Amino acid sequence: MPMNKVVADADAAVHDIRDGTTVMIGGFGLCGIPENLIRALVKKGVRNLNTISNNVGIDDCGLGLMLAAGQIKSHKGSYVGENRLLEEMVLTGRIDLELIPQGTLAERIRAGGAGIPAFYTPTGFGTVVAEGKETREFDGRPYVLERGMTAEFALIKAWKGDRWGNLVYRKTAMNFNPMMATAAKCTIVEVEHLVEPGEIDPDQVHTPSVYVHRIFQGTDYEKRIERRTVRKA
Repeated sequence: MPMNKVVADADAAVHDIRDGTTVMIGGFGLCGIPENLIRALVKKGVRNLNTISNNVGIDDCGLGLMLAAGQIKSHKGSYVGENRLLEEMVLTGRIDLELIPQGTLAERIRAGGAGIPAFYTPTGFGTVVAEGKETREFDGRPYVLERGMTAEFALIKAWKGDRWGNLVYRKTAMNFNPMMATAAKCTIVEVEHLVEPGEIDPDQVHTPSVYVHRIFQGTDYEKRIERRTVRKA
């Protein structure tokens, strides 16, 4: 793997993502999502994608753009509450949706990145989440066997990164981005600030460069707020 992992832009970064690919996409709601990479996939027009992400954006932002373009065949995630188009697609059978408890989703991705094929969790036992899965009792408590999760590509967003691929995240953008960076064959990163090696204090690195394959500096960030709540006048 080359030390300098910088590519020109988002279009160059996603050049080899093909139809039918499984793609992890980082972020939490609309926070910390790879806006440039999502727009590049929409522009590229790839179809029948299998996406793994906490949520599917909203109707006109984030993964909602890919939904509207008809690019997603199946989705694994934990939250769908802000996307009316997704609701319509699920009810009409136009997308295969697997809902996963949020903590379980995070741990399945972390386990996949750590090379752990499966683990037991009490979450979901006795519900539809456990249907068709192996269960086992430990110390008198029932658990469900969940598989680790990996993907061909991970598209993630970081606040700062250097040319070697060392990354720093900010606040809520820490959700899902760091673990997804470890769980894909090819991790592609967009950053707000691209710096030279040595400019990031080693003690501040959240994701080390060994997990990163491509990096570029993003532009034109909207940083939309999913649901704005204000105090009454």
